[in-house]
Order: sequence, then structure tokens, then C-alpha cells
Amino acid sequence: MTARKRALPYGWYPASAADCERDISDFLRGFTPPEGAWLGGVAPHAGWYFSGRAAARVIRTLAASAKPDRVVLYGGHLPAHGDPVIYTEDSWETPMGPQAMDRAFAEDLASRGDALRASPGFDDNTVEVLLPFVKHFFPTTPIVAVHAPSSTRAVRLAEAVYSRLQEKGLSAVYIGSADLTHYGPNYGFSPKGTGEEAVRWVKEVNDRSLIDKALAMDVQGLLDDASFRHNTCSAGPIASVLASVAGYGSKRGSLIEYYTSYDVMPNSSFVGYAGMVF
Repeated sequence: MTARKRALPYGWYPASAADCERDISDFLRGFTPPEGAWLGGVAPHAGWYFSGRAAARVIRTLAASAKPDRVVLYGGHLPAHGDPVIYTEDSWETPMGPQAMDRAFAEDLASRGDALRASPGFDDNTVEVLLPFVKHFFPTTPIVAVHAPSSTRAVRLAEAVYSRLQEKGLSAVYIGSADLTHYGPNYGFSPKGTGEEAVRWVKEVNDRSLIDKALAMDVQGLLDDASFRHNTCSAGPIASVLASVAGYGSKRGSLIEYYTSYDVMPNSSFVGYAGMVF
């Protein structure tokens, strides 16, 4: 049995099960999941202090309407020319105990050439920071965790995942991990200067453009928008979720939550966070 260890320091998410449960309870205070047969979602992947609320609410919404056989987590941070990368361990360490992974499914995808196997040292926050939420809301459901590149390759990956699930008779929910605009000097992207005007532009123009395309399930428009506007670090996971849920007939998504790290801690550099379900 192989297990992937926690790689992120405790500043990203808590060290203990009790602290994770407390934070999740705080994130959900006053929140009622919207009614619907939700099959997929997009959740942000910054440290819990900044984006945990939106991520918790997305995954809570999915858990309220589905009892899947598998949870598919599409990670990000891959360039457009990159190959998908899939985790092939049996489990992943979380503060709530090991998160089961469908190793056979992952190895099957890798052997078919749909994704490269992740090396033991392939550490990235886009999947790991969401795992405690998945463990909390889907405590016994195995996951398939794979990183999607920011190109139409993300669609082909999603089609491969969907078709294999169908062949095996397995139901699933799909979660894409993505933050939106990274704005300010820390990210080398400040087309509107600094201050309230810049925050307003990110919220009302730059991030809104990508959110609208995602909610309309316009995959190519979303990929083009991300390339032109630099309004997400991980277009691939969003595209993969859209392609996955389209197989079930989904036509449009719903925005659960949107804010930026500036709303949490004002700074000249900040990041947008959107929680969406489909």
C-alpha cells in the first residue's frame, strides 16, 4: 500500500482534525446549499484563511445533492503544452485520516497514455489543499486526482475520465481547482495600477469575464479568455469540469461565492476566488 504524505506547511490548512472541523463549521455558518442536482464545481485553492470559505461551500453543495462512487479532483498549475499528471498512490494523508484513492483507475489512465504518473516529489497545492474538505464531506469515497493542462488537452482528459467511469458503471462528482486573477506587483500584473480602482476592475471586468464563460460552459471561450486576460492560474481544471458535466447533459452553472484576498486582507497584490457549481 502506498501513501502520499502531506507536503504543504500548516499555514495552508490546519494540522489536526479538530481544527479542520472547526474551520469548516465556521466557513459554512449561515450557508444553505442551493437546490439542484449538482455534478461538478470549481473551488479555489489558496490557503484556507483566504479561500477556504468558497471551497468549503462548493464541496458542501456537491455533497448535499450527490452520493457518488468517486470524487474526481482536477488539479491545476500546468502550462498549456503540459501533459496531464495523475496521482497513483493508494491514499493521501489528511488531518482527518487517509483519503482513499482509486489506484487501479489512475494506473489504467496512465497506462493508456491519458496522463503521466506523478512522481513522489511532485508537490502542488491545487489538489492537496482541498483534500480535507473532500474527506469531511465524502469520508468514504475514493478519489481520482489528476492535473489538467490549460489547453484543449484538458477536455480530452475529461473525456477519458468520463468514458472510463461509464465503462466501469461508476458515478462521480467533479471538482476543478482554480484561483482567478493574480493581480499586483507580486505577480507582475498591474494593468490598472493599485488601490480600489484596480480591485474594482479585477472583480467587475477581468474575473467576471471568466466567470461568465465558465457559467455558460463555453470551454473554448474560457481557455481563450484565460490566455488573453490572465484571469486564472488554472484554466485546465475548469475546462475539465465543464467537459465532464457536459457528458451528463449539464447546460449552465451557478455562482455560489466570489470575493478576493483583498477583501480578507487588503494588499497591493491580491487574488480572486470563485465558487461555482454545475
